[in-house]
Amino acid sequence: MLSFFKINRNIRSIRRYWNVVRVLSAYGFDHILEMLGLSDMVARSKRLFRHDSSVIYRLTAAERMRLVLEELGPTFIKLGQLLSTRPDIVPSSFVREFEKLQDSVPSISFEELKVQVERELGGSIDLFYSEIDPVPLAAASIAQVHRARLCTGEDVVIKVRRPGVVELVESDISALMGLANLAEHHISGSEIYDPIGVVREFARSIRREMDFTREGRTIERFRDNFTTIKWLHFPKVFWDQTSRGVLTLEYVNGIKVSDLESLERTGLDRRLVARRGADAFLEMVLNHGFFHGDPHPGNVMILPENVICLLDYGIVGRVDDEQKTFLSDILFAIIKRDMDEVISLLLFAGDISDNLNVRALKRDLSNFVDSYYEIPLQDIEVGRMLVEFIEIITIYNIRIQPDLMLLAKSLVIIEGMGRNLDPDFNMVEHLRPFMEKALKQKYSARRISRDVNSILLSYVNLARNLPRDVKEIINRINRNKFKIDLEHRGLDKFTADFDRSVNRLSSSLILAALIIGSSIIMQTDKGPKLLGFPVLAFLGYTVAGIIGLWLVYAIIRSGRM
Repeated sequence: MLSFFKINRNIRSIRRYWNVVRVLSAYGFDHILEMLGLSDMVARSKRLFRHDSSVIYRLTAAERMRLVLEELGPTFIKLGQLLSTRPDIVPSSFVREFEKLQDSVPSISFEELKVQVERELGGSIDLFYSEIDPVPLAAASIAQVHRARLCTGEDVVIKVRRPGVVELVESDISALMGLANLAEHHISGSEIYDPIGVVREFARSIRREMDFTREGRTIERFRDNFTTIKWLHFPKVFWDQTSRGVLTLEYVNGIKVSDLESLERTGLDRRLVARRGADAFLEMVLNHGFFHGDPHPGNVMILPENVICLLDYGIVGRVDDEQKTFLSDILFAIIKRDMDEVISLLLFAGDISDNLNVRALKRDLSNFVDSYYEIPLQDIEVGRMLVEFIEIITIYNIRIQPDLMLLAKSLVIIEGMGRNLDPDFNMVEHLRPFMEKALKQKYSARRISRDVNSILLSYVNLARNLPRDVKEIINRINRNKFKIDLEHRGLDKFTADFDRSVNRLSSSLILAALIIGSSIIMQTDKGPKLLGFPVLAFLGYTVAGIIGLWLVYAIIRSGRM
């Protein structure tokens, strides 16, 4: 039975893989497929599916790729949303297009979801909820949200995973991993962007998002981090009505942070809300190292007494001590206009290509800093400045940790909400105490002692392991087991094209030999005859004609006359 399910899944993955190739070809990305060694599939797709290319080619490459992701469905829309936070691997024009991707799909009736809820919770739905509103509050590709009431009387919302979405996502991940493997083996220089690593990161992200128990634990972790702060509210998780595919949360009746008129009408303090929101986010990032990764206005509700409530914890970011130190050091170096220090930090913390032009990088970073030099601190948008900085360094193929990219995007959103609530909002003012604290910690005796001990321990471990490693290398050499693996990238396509050319040349030689041999036999006028011609000559011409037609057809089909 297990083997049957594996076969079933592989068949779905192959079908999905073929569909991805077809859609890419339909939107004019044949050159990418050919670089991946899929020329035959491209030719087959063109024969089977005809598309109006006159409309498609009026669009930019970024617009066409956005349409590709939309047509391929929810998994690929999620991938596009992830890539919109990765300007280090995606050009800015594509980032802007991918930001337009909306994760909204037509809702399905609750009767279809009812079976899913009962299977997830292990009983009749009436045992858990006294009533459920069949009209959804929201419908997305992964889940649908409905308002409900527990049998104990609490008003709640239930988030239900759509039927069949796990299987669809897994087959899509398999197709993406296949394309990523082709990219690493066929496209020279692709290792800079680590396509397999990007797909693995995406797979972890979307699998976490589909596990609602993880989201419930995330909410409780945030609540534990802010137990002493009364102006932050986190929805209560009802664990008896929660599983991997169903999440039941307290219903929060508040005002969206973007609804300024309602905030004013109810007497809430917009400026206080802006200050509290900024302080809460910076506390998450710089103290806890664990922050909400999707703080757009739809996920921020304001409750009475200017209490802030965050919704939707499917996407979170993490910043470890090393990344926090890097972030604060970079900001300090930019403020001091010390470009040598900035480049030194980048060389230490980022993934650097072998052909980095340090002189050009220093020039561009100096121009970037100069553009902010005369701007008053209160007018500086820290998030946008960080995004611009990342865009500059990605031009030089310097890759930064994905969570820092997510942080920069989230900071832009938080800062935009703050300025929308309060025109005089100043993120630098809120950032200053955190930076001063980080600076004191960096040069504290305790921190210096810890760093020195860590460095010494690293050298001790290196010295301890070195004799063993050298001995292992020598033993391998003595046993003729020492191997060096060399990988040639981009040669597979050349080899395939070369083999095809040799086969055509061989067919042409055979064709010529058949024609010449048949002509010689025709002159001898010996042996059995058919219609007055030697049978062997007639057969030779016939075979030569078949081979010639097949050869011409193959050349025309390949599109390379």
